Amino acid sequence: MGIYNAHLLEFLHKAGLSIWLENSSQIKQSGGMQRGKNDTVDAQRIAEYAYRFRDQMRLWEPPRQIIQQLAFLSAARQRLIQAHNLLAGPLAEQESFVGTSLQKQLQATAKKSLTALKGEQKAIDNQIDNLIHKDVRLKELFALMISVPGVGPATATEIIVATNEMKAISDPKKMACHAGVAPFEYRSGTSIRGKTRVSHQARKRLKSLFHLGAMSAIRAKGELQDYYQRKVKEGKNKMLVLNAVRNKLIHRIYAVVERGEKYDKNYTPALV
Repeated sequence: MGIYNAHLLEFLHKAGLSIWLENSSQIKQSGGMQRGKNDTVDAQRIAEYAYRFRDQMRLWEPPRQIIQQLAFLSAARQRLIQAHNLLAGPLAEQESFVGTSLQKQLQATAKKSLTALKGEQKAIDNQIDNLIHKDVRLKELFALMISVPGVGPATATEIIVATNEMKAISDPKKMACHAGVAPFEYRSGTSIRGKTRVSHQARKRLKSLFHLGAMSAIRAKGELQDYYQRKVKEGKNKMLVLNAVRNKLIHRIYAVVERGEKYDKNYTPALV
């Protein structure tokens, strides 16, 4: 339903109704092979899904208004970044193919737009920062998350929005699956032996941010850089090792939130 989904959820919640919000792909795949599609058939399939999996029902909890504001600001920030990259990317790529004078002319033409986009992005960053720091719970979560090396403000904000303040997704393994960094086997008996890979069904924005965070972590001196270099020297696939680093970031984020303490690189768990 796109943007109308939010309006419908608000209307139903105000009416005092219990709401079960489910991923459409989950409903579709649970029905096996399907033929034909119309509103009547879709309604019947949704009803059948609700009846079959009623024991797994999770009622939807509306996020606080401040979380909704963060979601809109984060989405606007992402659109500005995409617009900036769409304009700046070709300029950098064509530098080797056009004359110097023409390249300078093109850069001058785009300069005002690029500066304006950067300015708007900075303004939204300030709005997000102000929202977070005026709320006690969000300020605490934010400080804990960004204490993990490789986790920046944009990643922390997106996690807070995606998990509804760590309420909707409270398990690191579920978050790894949601963000598309959890590896799954593709194997059956002795005849089917595919590569272990991540699922394409993921929250793309989160996956991109965790990727950038992992890249940042392996470039800085520390445990994750040592881990990455050691595994690569052992002959492991670089992308698989990088994905393992993404998973480590997720587990560290959830660990600091659960303990309520900022990340300590010298922390050692007590032996039982």
